Amino acid sequence: MLEEIQKAADFIRAFETPLPTVGIILGTGLGGLVRELGIEVSIPYETIPHFPLSTVESHSGKLILGTLASQPVIVMQGRFHFYEGYSMQQVTFPVRVMKQLGVKTLLISNACGGLNPDFQVSDLMIIEDHISLLLPQNPFTGRHHPEFGDRFPDMSEPYDQELIRKAEVIAQKLGFPVRKGVYVGVTGPQLETRAEYRMLRQWGADVVGMSTVPEVMVAHQMGLNVFACSVVTDLCIPETLEKASLPKILAAAAVAEPRLTALMKELVGQL
Repeated sequence: MLEEIQKAADFIRAFETPLPTVGIILGTGLGGLVRELGIEVSIPYETIPHFPLSTVESHSGKLILGTLASQPVIVMQGRFHFYEGYSMQQVTFPVRVMKQLGVKTLLISNACGGLNPDFQVSDLMIIEDHISLLLPQNPFTGRHHPEFGDRFPDMSEPYDQELIRKAEVIAQKLGFPVRKGVYVGVTGPQLETRAEYRMLRQWGADVVGMSTVPEVMVAHQMGLNVFACSVVTDLCIPETLEKASLPKILAAAAVAEPRLTALMKELVGQL
């Protein structure tokens, strides 16, 4: 894997753009941040050595190098999921490439289902902690490379507390509310049953989604500072559950997107 990471990183470096210090992963329906970028180059995933391909309809599949709030950034416009048939090593491969390129901070967004009855559609939730149900695979299993970090990484605090504090202050300054809570990562692609939603809430989860956790785990192992924010695109309250659909999810994400974009841009500017 080390050789594959190096080849991908060398390919990206060949574009001779400023090396990024900030990495950003954009979730379902949350690509609006791209409009705020000073784009140097946009690279289709299929041209990058050993990169997976994004197969999800709402993920465009481009790696963008440029600037945001005067900071050099690398942005994934579309991510990879375990349910697409990729291994956890493939899902997290881009994060390891980002580290190789010099990224020190990783910002992640996602669309999710709201389990907390106090949440509303299009709410933003800063992730404070997570529960991983992405079994049976784990990005840390298999051969260990010391270059990646600890063999047994501590996950007691995978989300950077200072970045969370800054994000809360930024949201207050910009005049919109943000929630905080626990994200539970599941394999998908099916949505959960009423009984499963009830169980996940009893376990302490505020939102549920099919991404983010593997990238956070790998980024934390490699020493990156991590911040993640979810957009609640549907409500998963068993007693009032309605059928979800991709058009509804994308519409809910579009409502929240300006707030998330402003939050991310301001946060990058303070790094």
